[in-house]
Amino acid sequence: MAPAWNRIFKEARKDKGQDDFLGNVVVRLQDLRCREDQWYPLEPCTETYPDRGQCHLQFQLIHKRRAPAASRSQPSYTVHLHLLQQLVSHEVTRHQAGSTSWDGSLSPQAATILFLHATQKDLSDFHQSLAQWLAYSRLYQSLEFPSSCLLHPITSIEYQWIQGRLKGEQLEELTASFSKLLAYGLSLLRKFRSVFPLSVPDSPARLQSLLRVLVQMCKMKAFRELCPDSAPLPRLVTETLRTGTVEWFHLKQQHHQPMVQGMLEAGKALLSLVQDIIGDLHQCQHTWNKIFQNTLKVDLFSMAFLELQWLVAKRVQDHTAVVAGSPVSPEMGESLFQLYVSLKELCQLGPGPAERDGVLALDGFHRWFRPAIPSWLQKTYSVALARVQRAVQMDELVPLSELTKHSTSAVDLSTCFAQISHTARQLDWPDPEEAFMITVKFVECPPHRAPAALIILSPPQDTCRLALVYCSLIKARARELSAGQKDQGQAANMLCVVVNDMEQLRLVIGKLPTQLAWEALEQRVGAVLEQGQLQNTLHAQLQGALAGLGHEIRTGVRTLAEQLEVGIAKHIQKLVGVKESVLPEDAILPLMKFLEVKLCYLNTNLVQENFSSLLTLLWTHTLTVLMEVAASQRSCPLASSRLKIALQNLEICFYAEGCGLPPAALHTDTFQALQRDLELQAASSRELIQKYFCSRIQQQAETASEELGAVTVKASYRTSEQKLRVELLSASSLLPLDSNGSSDPFVQLTLEPRHEFPELAPRETQKHKKDLHPLFDETFEFLVPAEPCQRDGACLLLTVLDHDTLGADDLEGEAFLPLRSVPGLTGTEEPGEVPQTRLPLTYPALNGDPILQLLESRKGDREAQVFVRLRRQRAKQASQHAPRPGQ
Repeated sequence: MAPAWNRIFKEARKDKGQDDFLGNVVVRLQDLRCREDQWYPLEPCTETYPDRGQCHLQFQLIHKRRAPAASRSQPSYTVHLHLLQQLVSHEVTRHQAGSTSWDGSLSPQAATILFLHATQKDLSDFHQSLAQWLAYSRLYQSLEFPSSCLLHPITSIEYQWIQGRLKGEQLEELTASFSKLLAYGLSLLRKFRSVFPLSVPDSPARLQSLLRVLVQMCKMKAFRELCPDSAPLPRLVTETLRTGTVEWFHLKQQHHQPMVQGMLEAGKALLSLVQDIIGDLHQCQHTWNKIFQNTLKVDLFSMAFLELQWLVAKRVQDHTAVVAGSPVSPEMGESLFQLYVSLKELCQLGPGPAERDGVLALDGFHRWFRPAIPSWLQKTYSVALARVQRAVQMDELVPLSELTKHSTSAVDLSTCFAQISHTARQLDWPDPEEAFMITVKFVECPPHRAPAALIILSPPQDTCRLALVYCSLIKARARELSAGQKDQGQAANMLCVVVNDMEQLRLVIGKLPTQLAWEALEQRVGAVLEQGQLQNTLHAQLQGALAGLGHEIRTGVRTLAEQLEVGIAKHIQKLVGVKESVLPEDAILPLMKFLEVKLCYLNTNLVQENFSSLLTLLWTHTLTVLMEVAASQRSCPLASSRLKIALQNLEICFYAEGCGLPPAALHTDTFQALQRDLELQAASSRELIQKYFCSRIQQQAETASEELGAVTVKASYRTSEQKLRVELLSASSLLPLDSNGSSDPFVQLTLEPRHEFPELAPRETQKHKKDLHPLFDETFEFLVPAEPCQRDGACLLLTVLDHDTLGADDLEGEAFLPLRSVPGLTGTEEPGEVPQTRLPLTYPALNGDPILQLLESRKGDREAQVFVRLRRQRAKQASQHAPRPGQ
């Protein structure tokens, strides 16, 4: 055949009888298309007229060469089938050589050849689809190409299926192709883990495509008619997957078979096998199961889990039975623990108890590991203890940063406890009573003996004991680093860090109930243990550990506080010895500067909890020192005034604008008593006398009983005249103080305190003979300004006496009328009708008043001594009348 065809088109010219050249078409053989027509441009001979139009052509290739004898003896569709197989095999091989994947479409040349052959042999579309199915299904079993290529012939055969159109030989061939492809597809599914590995990105898509092909094939009318005895596809696939899972397990078991025989090596091999099974089940659950479920409604994951857990249970039980026959070494214990944790993870993948059809082989697997529990607990404790010892030995006892005030060993210890808690959570022993005892061993501080039934849990595994060991080690480390240190400040720094480390440890210990899930444990063991047993063991151990840590912390803080207490006491002692010319505010400056420097230093180096504890100790000590010094300076108002101001400033200092001690911690009973004492001791004698009358006025207001009798008065004040007018009306129910069973009463009236009214002499009423209910009806006027009457303690003292001719007058009682309450004293208007005031009589305190005792200690103050002498005389007079009413 020539390399090109030239076709010349001519148009007849009617006038001259000659044809003109219109153009030619040049088509290369490789561009021929036999299945469609196309427009081709006409090419001119010259450039004069370049646009010559187009020509519409359709080509059909027919060869006349005789076929060989083999071709003549075979049916046309068989020849077509063989031709198609060769072309597909060529396409697949060509794409594999180029490292590309064939998409199932033939090249244009191959498609042309197949089309021309089918046309020449007059093959129907049905027979062409049949040939395509047979060719593709056979080659799929030997060559690698997408299974989706099989969907088109399946669809074509399904649409055109009429069994009578095929001869017997063709029916047998189609039946065989169905059976072979089904068997081949099931063989791929049996080994789907290796045929469709997830390491290859398109594996899920290829598996899903294969399943779709099998599903569509089994749905075909041709398949149902030609293979009526075939089992349902889901059942076939389920059995295939079950068989494949068991085969995969045995392959994995052989793969992990140890080279060296031994129990430890066998345990490691079994652990690796279980971990591979867990990984496979995760893949089944998250990837493969969706494909099988969506395509065939087959639950691959549940089937695989049930098969694998049975196989695993048999091997684990055999292994642990052999191990239990001899002591468990630390290495073997670690291997068994990892195996136990892996089995827990495996069981968690399976269905819950409510979703199962029966009992699983792995149910109760924890019982196989019971002999290994002591080894697990011992190793956990040993590893933690070694880590703590190493951490303390490497600790230089310096804060990690300005904000983190503990050292490196505290961080390592927190990590240790976190790891122990993690181990406890991993263990999560199913049996409630044994789980309780294991938790006890994780927590216990002193040695604890388990019940005989659980003696297997006796080795020490004590987080609380580990905490106390750490305290001992960190203190020893501080002594080691401080040895030979001349700088006391450096030693104090280390002590601060040690205390902070212990505080950090206490915080970690306090989180144990949450980390070890005590609340959930308590719910589990509620029906097993006696009531209160959990509280008496776990909580008691925890509180014991916290108490021990608290004691260690307080000891450290106490040591720091003692270093400051000496300085505080020294400055307070110096405070009272400062010259009188120095102002109290200036006298306390050395003490306040000392505290400012020391407390700022400790606040920088201690965590807040320990700093607050330190402040509490220092505050208690400071109050004690102040109390002692104040007691020695009772007779010195100046020293007491300085101590009073010192107490006020110390309160502000320790409060520190809310950053120090709270008011409740500051205002203790000791503080309040000291504050009252200093308030009195710092007062002048006249201020004390004034306070005394204030207390007597308060006593008068609180007295309701008239056991000693009462007096009735009317008092008013006229501002215009500056006169206090007192009408003493009567007295009643007086005590009979004379031997004749009566009294001779009279009333003495004085304005108190005397230093406020120095020019006003006492007044007296007339004496009434033998009268316990005298009617005095006498009026007294005092010329006095309003101002002193309005001061604190200003009062009218009414002293009721029994007149004795031969001896001193006896005291019936005293009444105090506060002048502030007198009508007309506070207003500008003159009083109108003045009401009567009834005042119960009272006695002075027999045991001595603290104000009087303080005044009595001021020996050099004549005014104080005169006042005390009079008050003592009244108290003595009161004590002579026994029994005292109401006492």
